[in-house]
Formats: sequence, structure tokens, C-alpha cells
Amino acid sequence: MATPVSSIRNLGPAFEAACTRAGIASAEDLRALGADAAYARLLETGERPHFIAYYVLVMGLQGRPWNDCKGKEKEALRARFDAIKAARSPESQVLGELGRFLDEIGVIDRKQT
Repeated sequence: MATPVSSIRNLGPAFEAACTRAGIASAEDLRALGADAAYARLLETGERPHFIAYYVLVMGLQGRPWNDCKGKEKEALRARFDAIKAARSPESQVLGELGRFLDEIGVIDRKQT
């Protein structure tokens, strides 16, 4: 029998409902995907990006309290979150591989897109 997503520390019914909409049916599915892939899937199904929700998920999958994320670890998670969000943004979808390359080398100014 599958374990509910809400059985994972920090994750409640609203997060479980979002996971269900994203095709993540259980805590086992969520753990197998990992935080980054699961959060990307949530964004793909229309969830609005929210940094706190992302790091709460990461902390929960590690069995840690949500507010345990601090300092350099939080900065690193912010960079991962920003990368996940950028990869799912409309301009990223339009730009494709060439656009991502141009962005990486500094030809495209993201602030203007």
C-alpha cells in the first residue's frame, strides 16, 4: 500500500494535492523522483514557483524541520530553485537550446526577456 505524500515531514494536504495533480501519487514516488525533479513536475502542471515550498520539500525529504535550512545551504538551494524555475519559464521554452547557450555566454540579458 502506498504511503501518502503528507506523511513526509513538513508536507501537508495542500502539497499532497499538488503532487496528485502532477502525477506523484505517493511518498515513495516523491522520494524516487527527488526534490528537484518533483518540483519541476509541479511547475510543469501549473504550480506557481515559490522558494519556501521548494526548500520545505528538500528539508522534508531529508527528514529535517523546514526551518533548518540556513546560510550557505539555503543559498545553494536558492540557486537550484532558480535553475529549476528558469528551465520551466516560458522564455526558456521558446528559446530552446540555442537560447540557453546564448544566455549562458551572456548574449541574452534575462532582465529584458
